Amino acid sequence: MASPRPPPPPPPCAAALAELLGEKLVAPDGSAVCTGSLPARGVSLVGLYFGYCGSGGPGAQLAASLAAFYARFQPAAATAAAAPSAAEKQQQQQQQQRLEIVFVSAEQDQPRWQEATRAMPWLALPFADKRRKLKLWNKFRVSNIPSLIFIDAITGKVVCQNGLLVIRDDPEGLEFPWGPRPFQEVIAGPLVQNKGQSQDSSTLEGSYVGVYFSAHWCPPCRSLTRVLVESYRKIKDVGQKFEIVFVSADRSEDSFKQYFSEMPWLAVPYADEARRSRLNRLYGIQGIPTLIVLDPKGEVITRQGRVEVLNDLDCREFPWYPKPVLELTEANAVHLNEGPCLVLFVDSDDDGESEAAKQLIQPIAEKIIAKYRAKDEEAPLLFFVAGEDNMTDSLRDYTNLPEAAPLLTILDMSARAKYVMDVEEITPDIVEAFVNDFLLDKLKPEPI
Repeated sequence: MASPRPPPPPPPCAAALAELLGEKLVAPDGSAVCTGSLPARGVSLVGLYFGYCGSGGPGAQLAASLAAFYARFQPAAATAAAAPSAAEKQQQQQQQQRLEIVFVSAEQDQPRWQEATRAMPWLALPFADKRRKLKLWNKFRVSNIPSLIFIDAITGKVVCQNGLLVIRDDPEGLEFPWGPRPFQEVIAGPLVQNKGQSQDSSTLEGSYVGVYFSAHWCPPCRSLTRVLVESYRKIKDVGQKFEIVFVSADRSEDSFKQYFSEMPWLAVPYADEARRSRLNRLYGIQGIPTLIVLDPKGEVITRQGRVEVLNDLDCREFPWYPKPVLELTEANAVHLNEGPCLVLFVDSDDDGESEAAKQLIQPIAEKIIAKYRAKDEEAPLLFFVAGEDNMTDSLRDYTNLPEAAPLLTILDMSARAKYVMDVEEITPDIVEAFVNDFLLDKLKPEPI
């Protein structure tokens, strides 16, 4: 008698999703659902719902809206009626393009988590899988909750970073699956100058473009605007083809007009709320001020235009293509809160040591960045060299790091974790092994 055949390996799509979310998810009744079965069930889009388990308030309102939205993508119960009409067949085909939601909870109390997930119609990441939850928060750069990110169920790649705007703008789900569109298509239409003149968005062709998300009610926005006005003029004065488009988050048109009167560039008309919202969705805006810098083809050069402008007041580095390794400063220290960061602390009393440290880790940084860029993903680590100054001293104190230099660390502020390699000499091989062990979860974290 022939021995039974081993089960076939999961298809690539199932494997990709399982690698991201784990082998098993939890259904509302507490049963396990195989992650790899979702594409086979017709799921083409997965919404990662980062949130908490509180009752009442904005979270409860969102959960109710999301439940109604989610229900539109669930197949209707089968009936024994006559053969379906052409319209019904089309509806059935559309229902094969199903949406699944996976709740990624920030809740620390398991009974509360169980109570909340039982009331949800969708799936959840297992409560015990805390390590994976943190990795997902870091991978998708989640800085605010609740947050909803749509990913492709086949590739696991981001389709839409700001799903909450999808629910608001397309409650019927008519634009499913909400994939990214070219900037030129999303921006298409009239743009205005602060004196009321109008010009078509086609005038942006061939220029570098800064898409500036800001609002008058936001003090950091007003501070950045003052610096950005000077930077804009310096760049234009040297003959660079550069334009900025203001995308307002002001709460009234009067506020928009008052704020825009300070700006020498263009804006999406305040009344065109749909276009402003589509731009927010396109770039997954989670906070302001945000300056996205695009090349003349409309491709993103950097999402960190705010940091670049503040770090380069003379605009010598324009258009601010990202550097693999940065010197840690007060202006760019905000990156430490966005995900895991490798920080090599050096003794800056030696003028050449910071530059030598950059050269040491740059090939490793470039290799990691290229590897993830090939997968159309952001690198899972940012790379810094830190000298000796008050800001660095404060960082060492906050993270309880030793005073040694050189000191190789990976700091994960969102997970309140650090990884430290305190050795007498740091070599490229040591850095590469340290990074690879971190990416493979081989390092034991210490609490911050």
